[in-house]
Amino acid sequence: MSASKVKMREKKLRNQPVSVQYSSDTRDKPAPAQGGPSDFRPSSEKLRKPSHECGWVRGHQRGGECYSKEMPKFINAGAFARVRAAEVRAMLKAVTMTTASSHVFEALPKHMRRRAMSHNTKRLPHRLRDVANKMREKSFQGASKKKDAPKSKSRKACRRHGNLLLEFNRRQRKNIWLETHIWHAKRFHMVKKWGYCLGDRPTYKCYRPCYRAMSSHCLLQDLSYYCCIELQGEEDKLLTALSQLTSKETGPTFAAALCLSGCRQGSVVVYRGGQYPSQPLGPITFLWRPRSQGSTHRQLWIWAHPTLKQDLLPELQAVCQCCEVVLPLVEPVVTPAEVNPGLEPESAPVNTPETESEPRNKRKWSCKSTSGPPAKKILGDGTRSPSTPVTWRSSSTGILINDLTMEIVRYRLIGPQAHSVLSETLEAATDCEEVNKSQSSPFWWPQHCIDENKMKLHQQQADIFNLLKGVYSSGELPSGTVLGLTVDDPRLTLPRNIKALPPVQQVQEVDEEKRRELMLRGVPEHCCQSFLWEQSVRDNATHNKISEQELNHKRSAILVPGSRLSPTPLQGQVPILLVHQPGKQVGNEMSSWGCGWDLLLPKGWGMAFWVPLVYRGIRTGGLHMSLKHSQNKGAPHFPHDYPDCPAGLRFQEELEAELLEKFKRNKKSLRLLSAWCRPTTSKGQRLRRVGEAPPLSSSAVMSFIDAHQMSLVWVRLSLLSKGKPERHAMLCVPTAEDMKSLDKDRGNGGPQEPPHRDNFKSKVKRRKKGSKKAAASSSNKPEGSGRPSAPDPQSSPQASPDLVLGLWPDPLPSVISHCSRVMLGWVTQGDFSLSAGCGEALGFVSVTGLLNTLLGQPMEHRGKLLLRNPTSLHYRFAKVNIEI
Repeated sequence: MSASKVKMREKKLRNQPVSVQYSSDTRDKPAPAQGGPSDFRPSSEKLRKPSHECGWVRGHQRGGECYSKEMPKFINAGAFARVRAAEVRAMLKAVTMTTASSHVFEALPKHMRRRAMSHNTKRLPHRLRDVANKMREKSFQGASKKKDAPKSKSRKACRRHGNLLLEFNRRQRKNIWLETHIWHAKRFHMVKKWGYCLGDRPTYKCYRPCYRAMSSHCLLQDLSYYCCIELQGEEDKLLTALSQLTSKETGPTFAAALCLSGCRQGSVVVYRGGQYPSQPLGPITFLWRPRSQGSTHRQLWIWAHPTLKQDLLPELQAVCQCCEVVLPLVEPVVTPAEVNPGLEPESAPVNTPETESEPRNKRKWSCKSTSGPPAKKILGDGTRSPSTPVTWRSSSTGILINDLTMEIVRYRLIGPQAHSVLSETLEAATDCEEVNKSQSSPFWWPQHCIDENKMKLHQQQADIFNLLKGVYSSGELPSGTVLGLTVDDPRLTLPRNIKALPPVQQVQEVDEEKRRELMLRGVPEHCCQSFLWEQSVRDNATHNKISEQELNHKRSAILVPGSRLSPTPLQGQVPILLVHQPGKQVGNEMSSWGCGWDLLLPKGWGMAFWVPLVYRGIRTGGLHMSLKHSQNKGAPHFPHDYPDCPAGLRFQEELEAELLEKFKRNKKSLRLLSAWCRPTTSKGQRLRRVGEAPPLSSSAVMSFIDAHQMSLVWVRLSLLSKGKPERHAMLCVPTAEDMKSLDKDRGNGGPQEPPHRDNFKSKVKRRKKGSKKAAASSSNKPEGSGRPSAPDPQSSPQASPDLVLGLWPDPLPSVISHCSRVMLGWVTQGDFSLSAGCGEALGFVSVTGLLNTLLGQPMEHRGKLLLRNPTSLHYRFAKVNIEI
């Protein structure tokens, strides 16, 4: 029998009952079922039974044996009638069911069909014309209903600027878009995380070029998804409230002298109010506004990860006693200057009734949209309702909390030449002409140019910014240095060089004494001030930004293409903040690697600065490169490496669900402890010098365990041979035989884990087999045969737990001793490190287990563990380093 005939036969017999049996050869007729109890057995049992028990059947048997030719001695009339009735029902069902389209002319044989029968019913026989006319009327009625439905716009109409803007605003109501979203969406793989739509990694291969950019030039990232929380109030009251969230035992707090003056950016791990050392929330960075003369009122910005904000904001409201909601004021719409009516300023998001009335019909043509006000681009958080409170005040302490999420754009430039890219892209704002100073202007910069003190401060800030050109690397500056500045619109000047590098001539012209003072002491306190702290200035700069259309019109009018646009427009000045980011601060290798600058801007100016920065030859990175940046620095990455924080717990739960779904769809005191681990360089080539430490003994270990019981320690591991660590890899204790094999052969890759037997494999197969039997017995059960039989407890799927092949069901066994080596910890992130030239991993190990392991190891092998990836049976030797 050919394959096509087999498929046709299976299609015809798809709806037949199980009790009806047919021979394997189409030339033979189906065997007439006999009455009696034997007819009610399942089909599988009938096939296995000998032929003489099933009655007389014509035809050929498969095994070469002949069927029994004896006639049955008797039949059961009731059973015989039920079997025949089942056959009749199956036959009627097969006849009435249509397997293809239900046109009337398909009832005719093929030689009587014509092409015009579908629209000319007179070509059909008389007996089918009435049915065809009824179907034709129904089709006409459906067509008339479709005409009443709104028409879809053509692609040309959908690509118009106004319609695109409406579509983009609609899509931003669910996930927040950064101002660089369109740019990233064309070049990056986008992911939806933490309520944002962010770029994960580029669509082209650039992992090594991005690493080279971080090591020798510059890498650009958009960190505008970080949340900013502003606190205002008296200095002593703010410090008293914030002291409940931190502790001096962890390092500098909000009251650190350099941070409190506003000259440095600080970082600290916050806890729940009064709960230190338990219940940590996560790391944050903070920045104080420099003090004003004769005023104790201070302003503080706290930057936190979006997963940390939902835990941090209620704690801040509790410790500051800010429970009173402040309703937002209705601010007048800022309009551009009347002297230049051609400008098209971009304003804040306004949800018009036309866009809110029918959000589902995204392609529906509305005539109201053409007559109403034009749609405006959403700037900031498009998912937030206008009635959502963002400001809270305390009547007792006088502290004000303001949520500035998506109100400030934050870019991070990583690399030793980040300052060269900034000095090449940005230019200090030019002073206004005397004519513009005498006239009243709606813009903020001409009003500030009237004050001589402010212009003197601006000139000092510009001089310090020019000193950055004489700095060789960003790592030479003090960590956390802050510089306030006002710059011109970077779109006014096109880039002259492809790649921004420090010019040799300008480096020689810089005053050596001033440059050395900048490298040692940083920026003076009065130069850390910036107009970006003022809400009115930020709003004015956002609403009066020059449109791209106006800039293109001015570029077309200049005589020399590519030259700077002059004169500088009055609304072309932007207040910014430059914050220095420290590089690697732990260990003795690659000091200050990964340092750079953070650029803070008012909202609405994101793309105006992003594109000029990209034109200076820098690389761009996403979330993946942020993780690799932390890994190469040897620093924990939030929330991946904070399992004891609420955000870290949520991340681990989401990761568990994601990996489980992926598996089913496709069918793992520090200075003293560091000295005991015998710290070495990468790959363990040579020992590093450490301070004096007491010798490792049983008494010292017991005292250390008593002080740090049930604790985990953050470690860095370097593989001694080839291999690439992966996430969730296991860290185990090597045995004495493993150490002996390492002594014999230094290039030994490591031992092998013996294969384990899956104790639940047979149960899973038995469960599947029992479910198939139960389904077959229920389908073969005749009607009215009495009550059902009791199910088999071993084969019933309800009797056994929900087993999945390859997964261990609850309750889980002991994780420590589930393999041949004792497990000490796990890896949170790992990869081949381009900076170290070997596989490196970051993770956690048990303090008690690590100390007991170090105590039992000889001096030459102290600090060596075994690492095994989740998908491998091969152990790799790794060296533990606790960097402080």
